[in-house]
Amino acid sequence: MLVLGVESSCDETAAGVVADGFSVRSNVVASQMDVHAEYAGVVPELASRAHEEKMLGVVDEALRLAGCRPRDVDAIAIGHRPGLIGSLLVGLAAGKAVAWALDRPLIGVDHVHAHLISGLLPEAGAAPGGVEAGFPALGLVVSGGHTAIYRLDGWLAIRRLGGTIDDAAGEAFDKAATVIGLAFPGGAGIDRLGSRPGADDHAVEFPISRIAPDSLDLSFSGLKTAFLYAARGVPGPGGVYQRDGASLSEERKSDLAASFQRAVCRAIVLKLERALDRLAEPGGPAVSTLLTGGGVTANTRLRAELAALAARRRIALRLPRPEYCGDNAAMIASLGWQALRAGRRDAIDLRAEPTTAC
Repeated sequence: MLVLGVESSCDETAAGVVADGFSVRSNVVASQMDVHAEYAGVVPELASRAHEEKMLGVVDEALRLAGCRPRDVDAIAIGHRPGLIGSLLVGLAAGKAVAWALDRPLIGVDHVHAHLISGLLPEAGAAPGGVEAGFPALGLVVSGGHTAIYRLDGWLAIRRLGGTIDDAAGEAFDKAATVIGLAFPGGAGIDRLGSRPGADDHAVEFPISRIAPDSLDLSFSGLKTAFLYAARGVPGPGGVYQRDGASLSEERKSDLAASFQRAVCRAIVLKLERALDRLAEPGGPAVSTLLTGGGVTANTRLRAELAALAARRRIALRLPRPEYCGDNAAMIASLGWQALRAGRRDAIDLRAEPTTAC
C-alpha cells in the first residue's frame, strides 16, 4: 500500500511516498532556511507564502522519485497539527485536493507524534530493516518548537508524560547561537563549536531547571538567560551589556557552546531517567525501547548521551537518520499508514489544529 505524505507545519515543505509503513520510496524536503535567516527566526507569513510557492513542485518530485503516478497512491496522510496555522493550511489544502481528486482516503497526522516513528525509517530506496518499536516504549521529541516525553503503548496510543513549560530545546539552541553571532538556525553551529577538540564543557556550570521532584517537565528559559549573561555579561544601567557576544574568541565560543550543550543534554537525560524509573515501578510493564525524533536529535552530544542512557538501562534506542531528524513527510506517511491499517479515515473537512510554535 502506497501512502503519500504531506508536511508543512512550520518552515519545511515536504512530500514523500512510503510503501507498507516503512519502505520509503521518496522523501522530498524544500527548506526555507534562507527565507528566515535574516530574521533569526521563522516568520509565519513568509513561511506560508513559501509553502504556496513550493508545494506542488515538491509533491510532483516525490511522486517522480517514487516511480509512481498519482493514481498509484492508495491514501493521503497530512500533518494537520500542531504548527503555524498559515503553514498547516497550505499542506492541508494540497493533501485534500489530491485525496478528493483521486477519491482516496485522507488521514490527518499529528506531526509531533510522527517524529517518534522516524527512528525506524530506512534510507529512501532501501529495504526496511525489519526493526520493531517494542511496546510499551518511552518517546522523546526534541525540536525547535517542541520538547516532550511520551509513553507509547502502540503507534496510535501515545500519552504525553511531560515536556517543556516554556521554550523548546531547539529554540534555546537557536537563541544561544544568535547571542554569539552564529547564523540561524543555530543548532548545527552550536554543535560544531561545542564538538571542537579542546572545547571545555565545564567552562561554565549552566543551571538545570529544578521543577517539582516528581515532575517530568522541563524548562529552558533560565538556561537561555544564563547563556546570554555568560556571553555578554550582566547588563548595566539602561540595559547595556558589557560586551558583544559575537566578538568573543573562537575558543571562548567553543567553551560556551560545549557547556551549553552539556546542560541541555543533562536536563533531558535526567528527565528520561526519571520517566524510566516511574514506568519501571512494580506492576508496570517493562519499557524496552526509547524512540526519539525531532531536529535536535541530530545533535552529536545528545545522540551520544542517549546512546549511553540506553546502554545503562539496557533498552533499545531508535535514533532517526539525519534526513529524518527534522520535519519530513516520510514520517507523516508512515504514521498515516498505521492509522489507515487500524481502520481510521478522516473527512474532507479535516481541520488544521495550530499552536503558536512549530
